[in-house]
Amino acid sequence: MSTRTFFIIGLLALLVFDTFAQVCFKLTAIHAAPLAFDWAWFIRAFTTPWVYCSILGYLCAFATYMTMLRRIPVGPAFAAAHLEVVGVLVVSVPLFGEVLSWVQYLGAVLIMAGVFCLAYGESNYTPGGTTKERH
Repeated sequence: MSTRTFFIIGLLALLVFDTFAQVCFKLTAIHAAPLAFDWAWFIRAFTTPWVYCSILGYLCAFATYMTMLRRIPVGPAFAAAHLEVVGVLVVSVPLFGEVLSWVQYLGAVLIMAGVFCLAYGESNYTPGGTTKERH
């Protein structure tokens, strides 16, 4: 498998796992409401299956990230790990009825552009730090 294909598959898997974990945390918060630092709240939070789904999502995201770091540079991998912000924004609209502002849309576009720039920039350099020739 090429590094590019590996990066794309890893990026998508990381996005899915991280977004899933964040959505499950939101569902945990909804089911455990109201927030109170007492045993009743603790029991409500830890008896909902969503908290365990979020833990599973983070474990899968961690395994995916560690696997990605073995094959691709840390810069694009680190940036890709933060695409969850965009994933959560996208799914929060239909799942939770949240309304996004133009600033949030712009932020999502800038995050995606940053990940693309880091990935593209890394593809132009060799491990020794010299620029590859493009013909």
